[in-house]
Amino acid sequence: MLSLPSLADFDRGSHLRIWLATQPADMRCSFDRLAQLAQCVTGQDPLSGHLFLFRSRGGDRLKALLFEGDGYAIWYKRLEAGTFRFPRVAEGQSSLEIKPSELAMLLEGIDLSSVKRRPRHVAKRVEACEGK
Repeated sequence: MLSLPSLADFDRGSHLRIWLATQPADMRCSFDRLAQLAQCVTGQDPLSGHLFLFRSRGGDRLKALLFEGDGYAIWYKRLEAGTFRFPRVAEGQSSLEIKPSELAMLLEGIDLSSVKRRPRHVAKRVEACEGK
């Protein structure tokens, strides 16, 4: 039987938690200030190994902070055209956790505010017939 990977397989395969700060951050911030923001905005420990994402005011830049056990790493992306399209958030929500598949879609230019996961069929277990 042919088995293709699903987004759920992609998400299950990762133990990384990804936190997105919903309000714009100053893109001039470096390691220590981003670590402080990670703790204040998400309420998570920046030394936890979680990935913390910060967006620019214009939405065309994204910075990621990750503690790798022996130090912080920063990843920075600036789009030459267009903006990142972030998921919708509730009023006053300062951060949200996203899945690895959602991060991949965000980086590929997919508008997360319009992505809808629809209910899928779940197969019911068929009991063996008695007397056969």
